[in-house]
Amino acid sequence: MGTRTGSEPRTARSPLRGRFWLAVWGLVWAVGGTVAFALAGRPGWAAACGVLAVVVTVDLLLVRRHIRQGPHYQPGRDVPPYEPGDRP
Repeated sequence: MGTRTGSEPRTARSPLRGRFWLAVWGLVWAVGGTVAFALAGRPGWAAACGVLAVVVTVDLLLVRRHIRQGPHYQPGRDVPPYEPGDRP
């Protein structure tokens, strides 16, 4: 388990951009599956892919919203109010 240094808010990397691009990839496949299954005469599978496309679209909108909001660091009670180098 890693040791907490106190600099995580500045050095941490957000997984939101990765999640965004994975969701885009999933949306492409879900829409493609919806079209392919609809053309193949498989309405059940087309509906399942369509529902998945809707879920992925909602996820994309939420991720985009979170990315646009920017960082929201809120330290907990156990986070000291000083830089790690200021310790005695």
